[in-house]
Amino acid sequence: MNKLVLTIAFTITIFLTVNAQSNKLQDFYNYDPIIEHKVDEIFRTLNDTTRVAQMIVTSAGELGKPESVILKLVSENKIGGIVYLKGTKTNHKRMIDTINMISNSQNQLPILFSIDAEPSLFNGRLQGTSPIMNTIDIKSTKQSDSIARIINANLLDIGFRQNFAPVVDISPQNEAIKNRSFGNDKGKVIELSKQFIQTTQEQGIIATAKHFPGHGLVKGDTHKKSVYIDGELKELSVYPPLIEAGVLSIMMAHITITNNEKYSTNGLPASCSRNIVTDLLKNELGFKGLIITDALNIMKAVTIIDNAPLLASKAGNDMLLMPIDEIKTINSILDEMRTNPTYKEQVYQSVKKIIRLKLFLGLIQ
Repeated sequence: MNKLVLTIAFTITIFLTVNAQSNKLQDFYNYDPIIEHKVDEIFRTLNDTTRVAQMIVTSAGELGKPESVILKLVSENKIGGIVYLKGTKTNHKRMIDTINMISNSQNQLPILFSIDAEPSLFNGRLQGTSPIMNTIDIKSTKQSDSIARIINANLLDIGFRQNFAPVVDISPQNEAIKNRSFGNDKGKVIELSKQFIQTTQEQGIIATAKHFPGHGLVKGDTHKKSVYIDGELKELSVYPPLIEAGVLSIMMAHITITNNEKYSTNGLPASCSRNIVTDLLKNELGFKGLIITDALNIMKAVTIIDNAPLLASKAGNDMLLMPIDEIKTINSILDEMRTNPTYKEQVYQSVKKIIRLKLFLGLIQ
């Protein structure tokens, strides 16, 4: 009987904790002078190196950096986030617990743990989990809500607070997207994406709409080569409803835009183009959440560019996902900050945004 009472009490505690965190998360876009003061207070405790480190997201898991490398980066306070690739729940949780112990013992800002837990990738990223349907097979908001809840329960149990999902690209046929899309009906993609985002964020996890400005109606795979949007941005109209619905994070695609006078990227991927990240996403569409690049270490469309992480940061991205060399990336950003005061202020705003999200997630007490 005592065990039953304890179990019920523990369940209620977890429920209330997650509920409290999710309520805060939903208020991220609302101005609160107390929160702003707290963000500034935390920001002032950091130096420029530890500030820039908040923008760096390294990788873990079987396809990520070696554990020894990650633990060294954490102990040296050189990263702000970690994305977990292929692995088991047990291994991911063990490593997350170890990293939290290190950062806590050194009084660092907590690490934001993320994962590509799209329905179609979920069982691969978290091996041993019960099978769930692919994204393309989700046909109703009820199913989208249900699948998101299953995913969320697993992520919260391990310690993940950011999900690089959903894919909001229009098309299951694209070489890179395949069954990861909600389909080729724009209205349905928006409807099912909004539900997935709402459920994810209500339960205290940052949702991430990807891949901006659209990877579904193009030919090719940015993992393998440069891919082009030729002319009109046909998938752009998916994003305003999701921004209005409160999505907290958007991932940039490494897609080059040509034959488009207004939105040309001048030979660069969209992720490295200020015209797309800042002028379009931030200024024209009014997105004030977290902007993160797609992977910077393995995708041929971006690895062929010299110092792509710095270009991506200058374009307006807040977080840099999986740069090849984390330390080199930090140093290149610091060098640019020393001679470019406008860019330095932009970096500061990105860092404050990250701190603010960690506050709203309840990671910082």
